[in-house]
Amino acid sequence: MACFLVPAAEAIVTTAAEKIIAKKENENTEVRTKFSDKLKWLNNMLWGGSALLAFEHLWHGELVAWFPFLTNAVASEARAEMLHEMATAGSAMAVLVTGVWACAVAISFSLEKRTAKTEEEA
Repeated sequence: MACFLVPAAEAIVTTAAEKIIAKKENENTEVRTKFSDKLKWLNNMLWGGSALLAFEHLWHGELVAWFPFLTNAVASEARAEMLHEMATAGSAMAVLVTGVWACAVAISFSLEKRTAKTEEEA
């Protein structure tokens, strides 16, 4: 129905944050991968997942080219079901993708720290 809107909304926020952070980051940083680059990983995951889900909903006829664009936004009973799906499935997807990204960032940080340590020893 409209579960893809939740990760898409998060993607809008993180894309704006990435642009702001990238402007503030210094080019001469000791960190191998900048945080804005890591935030871009999250953006790519969110935008890609949202686009894929939107296509799937379009394929099943749940999205239309005329207002209100979502077929379940017309009737109030279906609207309640759509909002429930957004709150449950959409939020769960956004949290899961963000969690996977956080694990990737933690692994990246660990590898960068290990590399820096071996470079110091050499």
